[in-house]
Amino acid sequence: MKAACIIPARFQSTRFPGKPLAEIQGYPMVRWVYERALAADVFESVLIATDDDRIVAAVDTFGGRAVMTPSDLPSGTDRVAFVAENMDVDVIINLQGDEPLVRHELLRELYRVFENDDVLMATPVKRVSSGEELFNPNLVRVVVDKNGDALYFTRAVIPFNRDEDEKDRWPDHFGYLQHIGIYAYRKDFLLKVANLPESNLEKIEKLEQLRVLEHGFPIRTVMTDYDSMSVDTPEDLVKLKNYIQKNNLTVKP
Repeated sequence: MKAACIIPARFQSTRFPGKPLAEIQGYPMVRWVYERALAADVFESVLIATDDDRIVAAVDTFGGRAVMTPSDLPSGTDRVAFVAENMDVDVIINLQGDEPLVRHELLRELYRVFENDDVLMATPVKRVSSGEELFNPNLVRVVVDKNGDALYFTRAVIPFNRDEDEKDRWPDHFGYLQHIGIYAYRKDFLLKVANLPESNLEKIEKLEQLRVLEHGFPIRTVMTDYDSMSVDTPEDLVKLKNYIQKNNLTVKP
């Protein structure tokens, strides 16, 4: 089973322009993501999908491979599908370029899920540990069925605990789950998803994965304890740098 990891890296971010090139210990953030994908040691190739020559030039300096994509593609999924279309692989992992501390072990777990022929798409989830975390407005929650397939993704807090008035105690009574925004697909299914029309649930929640569910396709979830430290703002970058320094982390895991 051949797999590739494609890292979408867009220069024009509304909240953090030039984010993939943000410097961490002297290296661009996109290199941190790239090195962790390489360390998974399951990919035929690791590629950066971008629409900007500055990112291509930065990737060239560390010996990576970047592929230019049209600038008018509406999402990272479309950018990944554009690159994947002509690749001779079975599985594609879409790893966001703002996940510089992603665990290579998690990428391997996502790859292995596809040893089950029934799996079309997979994504990681983690247990919510506290009421404070559960009610974080930036959290995307997910509920799953008994097979581990996602029932729904939402920015709301679900399920609602009718019998517990103290919301800080909700995680004591139920295993609430947080979604981690990394996606893995069978290649043919990825291309199908990219051509599906935008769904009503996707439009209102602004969550692309709801397109898959609303069109009737399953998404297998993979449980992890990986606590995503994605970088959305310059303030996030400061927190990340402090964490890296405190834990003596380096660009190569």
